[in-house]
Amino acid sequence: MVQPLTAFLNLFRNENKNTVVAHFTSVLELQDDQDDLYQNIPLEFKVSSNFPPLAYNLANNPPTEKGFELGKKLFYEGRLASDGTVSCGFCHIQEDAFTHHGHTFSHGVDDLVGTRNTPSIQNLGYQTAFMWDGAVTHLDLQSILPFTNPIEMNGDFSKAIAMMKGDAEYQKLFKLAFADGEINSENMLKALGQFMLMVTSSNSRFDKYRRNEAGGTMSQQELEGYAVFNQKCASCHATDLFTDNSFRNNGLPVNPALNDVGRFRVTELAQDLHKFKVPSLRNVEKTAPYMHDGRLYTLEAVLDHYSSGVENSSTLDPILKRNGMLGIALTASEKSQLIAFLKTLTDTQYLTDKRFSEF
Repeated sequence: MVQPLTAFLNLFRNENKNTVVAHFTSVLELQDDQDDLYQNIPLEFKVSSNFPPLAYNLANNPPTEKGFELGKKLFYEGRLASDGTVSCGFCHIQEDAFTHHGHTFSHGVDDLVGTRNTPSIQNLGYQTAFMWDGAVTHLDLQSILPFTNPIEMNGDFSKAIAMMKGDAEYQKLFKLAFADGEINSENMLKALGQFMLMVTSSNSRFDKYRRNEAGGTMSQQELEGYAVFNQKCASCHATDLFTDNSFRNNGLPVNPALNDVGRFRVTELAQDLHKFKVPSLRNVEKTAPYMHDGRLYTLEAVLDHYSSGVENSSTLDPILKRNGMLGIALTASEKSQLIAFLKTLTDTQYLTDKRFSEF
């Protein structure tokens, strides 16, 4: 079939104005008919053989080709923010494992700065709580907090919906992505959920080693680091997701300028004071700075904290307070081995996958 624009230009050269308008209208009507006949293609979510079961219920919001496409467009849509520029992708940059590499805190509208480090977006379908303090318990609802936060996007659902209803591309995508075709907050959040669900990291060199696949060779130093990791780190950074999704106080001295109480802000339980979610270590080589407040800029500094910088408190995790000793005993050699191992968790495919890219 002749492409609509080509047909229009050919007629514009050879026919009168009325004929051109009539033909172009018929082309648009044909396109609408094709949209009506389009069957939204389901996307298969594959659970890697070395991963635990998926936590997300796919039946409640099954990912589809157009749902994912719409979610991706929304993820990189600056017009959702009050200043018209700050999108989700502004702080969640793919090449940095969807973090804001080099920035201690997240940045938002009007050059405002938050109080926490931007967490990575990867393998979110395996999680049941989101944000550093677990304030959200469902992936499809996670976007509400950054979208409405006055420091981050400062968005307004009514304004966002009005913008999308006036945009032809959004009209088309919502129509194709959802059975009711409605442009509303529920479908907006579901689309974002579908996109983030599909952003997975499971093809690092370590993954290939675990699955006995080509490209999974690990050096002696890396294997030694893996052994140290299993002995001294895996109780919190568990499974091949490298997190147990728990909330723990890891002994960071409290920053008096922030006084971030962590999980306590959500539960108001004394035992949750200064506890934060255990982050995944996947792609950790790419996600500096580290910790909930981005205070540590290198992996070496992180390991130094655990070996000699842990501060005692009433809610300090028991793992870091054994036999009258604070922290985790690590030799210089073990630290080097650990860092070598952690770098095998870098997933180049995920960092460069065009499906997740803005352009």
